[in-house]
Amino acid sequence: MKVLFVCLGNICRSPSAEGVFREMTTAETDSAGTAGWHAGKPPYGPMQEAAKARGYDLSDLRARQFTAADFDRFDLIIGMDASNLADIEDLRPNGNTTPVKCFTDYAPESGMTEVPDPYYTRDFDGALDLIEQCSKGLRAEIG
Repeated sequence: MKVLFVCLGNICRSPSAEGVFREMTTAETDSAGTAGWHAGKPPYGPMQEAAKARGYDLSDLRARQFTAADFDRFDLIIGMDASNLADIEDLRPNGNTTPVKCFTDYAPESGMTEVPDPYYTRDFDGALDLIEQCSKGLRAEIG
């Protein structure tokens, strides 16, 4: 199983989701952003620090922009919020059936409909709490 996590800039939510999920499973993981502003850059420093405090090392990750080719490379694409999902779907090639889901679909008990962006909220621990919860739900579903 190949899983791609997608957020806006690929420096907070999606690399954290990739880092958390890769610790929980043997699935192949990657992350990307719908915007290319940070391409080639590591995850945001405060996000890396919060993740590291929980035992997740994000230092090897680098931001990249989501492309239509990702639909063919991955078995499942996961967006962090409604805007990400819309941007992902805008690039879907005709006839492609790769599932695209919101990460919070895997943690309905959280009551959240999106993973808030800690770059703006500054709540890095809160984002990680939700990412861990969603990751556990995803692992339970796909193994």
